[in-house]
Amino acid sequence: MSTLLYSLGRWAYNRPWRVLVSWVLLLALAGGGAALFMKGTDNSFSIPGTEAQEGILLLERTFPQASGTSAQLIVVAADGDQVDEEPYVDAIEDTVAAYEDLDGVIAVTSPFSEVVDGLVSDDDSAAIIQLQFDGQSTAVSDETKDELNALADDLGASLPGGSQVALGGDLFSSSVPALSLIEAVGVLIALFVLIVTFRSFAVAWFPLVSALIGVGLGIALIYVSTAFASVSSTTPMLAIMLGLAVGIDYALFIVARHQDQVRAGVDPEESAARATGTAGSAVVFAGVTVLIALIGLGFAGIPFLTTMGIAAAVTVAIAVLVAISLTPALLGFAKGRVAGWGYRMLSAGVGPRRGAASPEKKRADAKKEAAKAEKAAAKAAAAQRPNRWVMLVTRHPLVTTIAVIVGLGVVAIPAASLSLALPNAGVQPTSSQARQAYDLTAEHFGAGYNGPLIMTGTIVTSTDPLGLMDDLAAEVEKIPGVKEVALSTPNETADTGLIQIIPETAPDDPATADLVRELRAHHDEWLDEYGVDLKVTGFTAVGIDISDRLGAALLPFGIFVVGLSLVLLMIVFRSIWVPIKAAAGYLLSVLAAFGVVAAVFEWGWGADLLHVTRTGPVISFMPIILMGVLFGLAMDYEVFLVSRMREDYVHTSRARGGRADRATAIGAVRSGFTASARVVTAAAIIMFAVFAAFVPEGDSSIKPIALGLAVGIAVDAFVVRMTLVPAVMTLLGEKAWWMPRWLDRVLPHFDIEGEAVERELKLSDWPEDAASTPVVADGLTVLADAGSGGEVPLFTGARFRMEHGGTLLALGDPRAARALLLTVAGRIEPSAGRLRVAGHLLPGRGAWVRAHVGVALLEGAEDPAGELTRALAGGTRIVVIDGIDTLDDAERDQAAAVLRDASGPRRDRRGVERPLTVLASARREGAALAFFADAHRDGVSELVLRRDPVRTPTTASAQTDSKGVEA
Repeated sequence: MSTLLYSLGRWAYNRPWRVLVSWVLLLALAGGGAALFMKGTDNSFSIPGTEAQEGILLLERTFPQASGTSAQLIVVAADGDQVDEEPYVDAIEDTVAAYEDLDGVIAVTSPFSEVVDGLVSDDDSAAIIQLQFDGQSTAVSDETKDELNALADDLGASLPGGSQVALGGDLFSSSVPALSLIEAVGVLIALFVLIVTFRSFAVAWFPLVSALIGVGLGIALIYVSTAFASVSSTTPMLAIMLGLAVGIDYALFIVARHQDQVRAGVDPEESAARATGTAGSAVVFAGVTVLIALIGLGFAGIPFLTTMGIAAAVTVAIAVLVAISLTPALLGFAKGRVAGWGYRMLSAGVGPRRGAASPEKKRADAKKEAAKAEKAAAKAAAAQRPNRWVMLVTRHPLVTTIAVIVGLGVVAIPAASLSLALPNAGVQPTSSQARQAYDLTAEHFGAGYNGPLIMTGTIVTSTDPLGLMDDLAAEVEKIPGVKEVALSTPNETADTGLIQIIPETAPDDPATADLVRELRAHHDEWLDEYGVDLKVTGFTAVGIDISDRLGAALLPFGIFVVGLSLVLLMIVFRSIWVPIKAAAGYLLSVLAAFGVVAAVFEWGWGADLLHVTRTGPVISFMPIILMGVLFGLAMDYEVFLVSRMREDYVHTSRARGGRADRATAIGAVRSGFTASARVVTAAAIIMFAVFAAFVPEGDSSIKPIALGLAVGIAVDAFVVRMTLVPAVMTLLGEKAWWMPRWLDRVLPHFDIEGEAVERELKLSDWPEDAASTPVVADGLTVLADAGSGGEVPLFTGARFRMEHGGTLLALGDPRAARALLLTVAGRIEPSAGRLRVAGHLLPGRGAWVRAHVGVALLEGAEDPAGELTRALAGGTRIVVIDGIDTLDDAERDQAAAVLRDASGPRRDRRGVERPLTVLASARREGAALAFFADAHRDGVSELVLRRDPVRTPTTASAQTDSKGVEA
């Protein structure tokens, strides 16, 4: 990864206009697609397979006039008037008649209807007109909504002064989030932090430009996707928050590394490539953790939440791609003008002129730059005074650890009272008409009228459907928490019954959820007694089912993200204790964030300050989204902070001959913290500012999520990562980097510290004549797992080189010979030594080698000639062949003919004319040489893998001939 990013960084740096124009064109195309195909967002919520959803589907088939979304118009008479008297009665009835003529309205219930009870308040001061629509809220057009509001306004104007009219209900229960100027404050704060961090106005804009282009592209693609998928209105806002935060931070890490290197004297072009290869690798890893966590939102099994996670993940992925490609391009515009105020570049403008230099000169210059950068970094690290904060924390690590854990535990206490519900009109601003209707309904009729429940079931077997519905209504009214049964009736064909229940409590009150569970608890009893399979449904029941499903998903999702963090961090840091510490710190951050959200939105602490219009349950998917997003961001800080500690620990240990003690470990904690604290602090402040900006004027759905993320980021960055982490690392000492050897072998390697880049630069001039040397190895060693916790060398110390068109035959131990070939082909990573194939150093360039070196395993192949033909396809000029001595005469002739036809000079994939270079293995020398003779390949060199009777490893030796193979 780091070597590919290194090349990408250099390429983008030298072609800034091409990269910038490409991203702008992509943004323009996506924006045009959004304008053409966007169908708008969908705020309807559903969960396939739940009882509430099954009930809605039943109503759609048998009781369509009760299955769609609903609205209600409340009329409150002026003081001293009664709503059941004139002029209210006539005005209300005229409005009912007008509503019946609107498109999409399939039923209007007058408050004075004899069929439905409870639509006039007990004191006759208020009345409700109920409206039923065809389909869910997304099916109701904006024109119909405008006409609904216009008729409501006309009714209000015709009534006596002092009366009130408000339109609300399920149709208007969800508001569409929108950006405001307050959110822009977060971006301005981010710009200020960047200016202070970089000490440069020009450089400070680079992360912002990168983030804004990435966010714009991500949001445009989300709106394009509305043409074929259902996307909630909360999704774009969540994507904007995440895209801005991670987009700025990811570019910040790359630019900060580049600026440090340029200040230390590295040529700007080389520095941009190195920054992209090192910090860019950490950016890719951090982005992957965020992606996995967001995609993991699908654990809940809720379609709209899965869509939300995927959409946010796409935005984050785009932010990563923009950061690693556009950021070095922007640095290419700045060239050497990135040092900032008060800094003088040690080598400004002195770097090598890459365009005119030969390949050999480029490699020599790169090696000089690498050495210069390494010396400058070492000098800077030695001269850098330890950060005062980390000195204080590491001087008293046990006290710090206890204080942080106890403090965050206290902050998390309110989280125990956190309750969840879907948003309704009651959490909208008081200026909203839907909120006014909600409050007036609760005041004059009771809170339960804002969230009626529906029970429905098939009654086709009943001989007395009306009597049956009366009996069921009587049973329901006995249930505690039921205020009244407003309607109990069969449909027109008398095959389905419907009971409308008014709870005593509000739709987001936990008591209403208890009522739903209690009604469902009587299912079997009423099925046995009345023969009716009743289901509890309706908008309120759907919300309760979603909240229950999300609550049940929190534990498995938490196990998933914590387990994921353990595995990912073990891969990165090759340690057991560092991942455990990181996961524990993440849980502390999550609990603290939950505690603050509960304190504000349920206890009301600071609610007025944050413009919280109504305290109570928070949106159902806040916890799972907060856990997923905060996981990815917490891992960002863990990686960027602790990777620098590990880098210093490893380098110091190597300088001491591989010896490390407690003092070395603590010194690495302090130096690593000091080197990365500035950038991590800036990144955390920027993220906090972006998230916090969505709190004061944010939508009711976004506000608790934004607050939780802002608090979580602040706690995780400043309390956990920058206080608890160095304290615990100090307590652990050198044991922090311990890992069992068997686990170290099992886990894959992910280079986030740019070690492959460092190795490539150091070996840039090896061998001297790389252009004429397709394969060269020096001290090449491959180890194999012994199966009992140890490793056995397959071969050690292999040293050979080949010229284009050469043939090398590996003889001896067949397992070692095959391993040698597969190592050259990039299929096996070398354990030690140096290996360059077609100019590409392994294992760093393994992906390129695997794509360009053919492999033919002939032993046991059904069609050996066909196997060799496939290996030679695509213009490859290097091929490895195993098992040529296992072929019979006919197979050998066919395979030799294939190799003979391919051996002449041909153009490789880069258009350069090259003869074919062959590496093969065999047990029988004679058969192999006969095969090559048939293939007209002369001058075969032999690499003999012998078992040394004294030493266990297989050693490599070879004969040398005119083809230049030596060992």
